[in-house]
Amino acid sequence: MATTTKAPAKKAPAKRTPTAKTTFTEDEKKAMAEYVAETRGRAKKGNKVDGLAEIKAAIAKMTAEDGKLAQKIHDLVIAAAPHLTPKTWYGMPAYANAEGNVVCFFQNAGKFKARFSTLGFSDKAKLDDGNMWPIYYALGKLTAADEQKIAALIKRAVG
Repeated sequence: MATTTKAPAKKAPAKRTPTAKTTFTEDEKKAMAEYVAETRGRAKKGNKVDGLAEIKAAIAKMTAEDGKLAQKIHDLVIAAAPHLTPKTWYGMPAYANAEGNVVCFFQNAGKFKARFSTLGFSDKAKLDDGNMWPIYYALGKLTAADEQKIAALIKRAVG
């Protein structure tokens, strides 16, 4: 009589249990959902989205203080680099190069309950300076000198 060997039973994969390192805050989950909605909306419209309208809507949702700062950053970016395309990125104002890659973005303080807003630059920004350089800038009340520094950073980033 022939003997048959039975294949060992497959074990079900272990379920991942959430830990502090693998879970996201509600604010982070909301930002990711906004990003998914943005990309799906752009895909449905064949990337024919009015980025300026998106930014205006995002600014309108901010607190008065954050909105005023976001509008100032928007004005500075448009003046310094008018060829960048406005859009939202994770629900925040952002500005992309001709390839569609975000170069810089504004993150309002209220987004993640931070004590300050930030102006951030992606890896597409040309801010390299030796082996280490800043890519995020905390923003408070902007002076004329601060605005000039921001405009220079934006010009350098796209240069």
